Amino acid sequence: MNDAPRTYDVVVIGAGPVGENLADRTRAAGLSTVVVESELVGGECSYWACMPSKALLRPALALADARRLPGIQRAVQGPLDTAAVLARRDDFTSHWKDDGQVGWLQSVDVDLVRGHGRLDGPRQVAVTTPEGGTVRLTARHAVAVCTGTTAALPPMPGIDDVHPWTSRDATSAKQAPRRLAVVGGGVVAVEMATAWQALGSQVTLLVRGSALLDRVEPFAGEMVTEALREAGVDVRFGANVASVERDGAHGEVRIGLEGGARVSADEVLFAIGRAPHTGDIGLETVGLKPGGWLTVDDTCQVTGVEGGWLYAAGDVNHRALLTHQGKYQGRMAGAAIGARAKGEPVDDAPWGAHVATADHSAVPQVVFTDPEVAAVGLSAAEAEQAGRRTKVVDYDLAQVAGASLYGDDYRGRARMVVDLDRNVLLGVTFVGPGVGELLHSATVAVAGEVPVDRLWHAVPAYPTVSEIWLRLLETYRG
Repeated sequence: MNDAPRTYDVVVIGAGPVGENLADRTRAAGLSTVVVESELVGGECSYWACMPSKALLRPALALADARRLPGIQRAVQGPLDTAAVLARRDDFTSHWKDDGQVGWLQSVDVDLVRGHGRLDGPRQVAVTTPEGGTVRLTARHAVAVCTGTTAALPPMPGIDDVHPWTSRDATSAKQAPRRLAVVGGGVVAVEMATAWQALGSQVTLLVRGSALLDRVEPFAGEMVTEALREAGVDVRFGANVASVERDGAHGEVRIGLEGGARVSADEVLFAIGRAPHTGDIGLETVGLKPGGWLTVDDTCQVTGVEGGWLYAAGDVNHRALLTHQGKYQGRMAGAAIGARAKGEPVDDAPWGAHVATADHSAVPQVVFTDPEVAAVGLSAAEAEQAGRRTKVVDYDLAQVAGASLYGDDYRGRARMVVDLDRNVLLGVTFVGPGVGELLHSATVAVAGEVPVDRLWHAVPAYPTVSEIWLRLLETYRG
């Protein structure tokens, strides 16, 4: 059965955190808004990524911290209670029910249509409902694609028959496999290796390249590698997977590597990247190629679409594949849509009210391993490639009083990259236990382009780990 056509100012395809933030801003601008969702309101982050993964990791990191402290070590020598950790993870996903998120949409007066949404020409969206009907939506001002990404799998013969884990399986599994092989060397790979090793699995990490976390400062990957191996993870570099096969429907997985080596496991997780979720959303009806990333300007308006009505925010535009950056883009795009709908000027200068400038130069990220990795802005290599004249300042985090109080045998490192021509920070990286909570101070300094001379007046409290700022500045001054 088909419903009567409906018209809104804004139609949002995808009710994950990006779509929710964008819809919130368009409603705040007084525009009627509807979101379309084929799965759970709240999206990947709430149910299969950020929240469940960090719920799995937090006990592992807390246990590691406790074991660094005399007086607590003897009390925490046993293994984690895996069942309790998984139960808490389930609580954080609301047991894969979205009632609370639906209630939030209602509280901000955003309508919801459940089903698969496809573009059907300019400003038109057709939604196939779970019952098999069609709801047709028309947007007066804008359609925003916020469909995110899906896990990429290699084009390997027989891989579907193996039923490999993707990130969704890794964060929602009901028990710890005895042996888990993880293919990849990025954030998902190292975080899931950390979590499942701590929860009782024997993890083998198969890395195609020669380093972990190759998009941040090299010392970060080196320190995480050392810690994973100390925890019992078998980390192998130069491990190119050539074949996978499973013994029956639920039997052993056998992984063949180039060169002839083989690895056996009970489950195999492929964490080798993400692909845009755009193959089946009707891009061809508006002159775009299905299956690709959507190119946007800094207001998240899709380029090459006549009339300027199509927007894309979040992972789908490939600017910065992080939930917090996607939410930021949603806020900026929603504000830009509101301004354009009202005929108001759009502030599209760098760092303006309607642009996602931070995507270019101030993207923060935390990797929740032990040690944690926290970075924002450009690495030293990226700054050099960009032609910046820089000074790189390093400091041993363990030499800060707050770090030594945090735990015995603390190991960490900090780096800041200074633009010598403008006297501001281009990037900051921290590696060490608990450093994730230091990151926003660095993000403010980088995004705010705070002069180094002024940072001298931001006095860190003693004895906290944040005193690393003073030590970095002293080292810079010499």
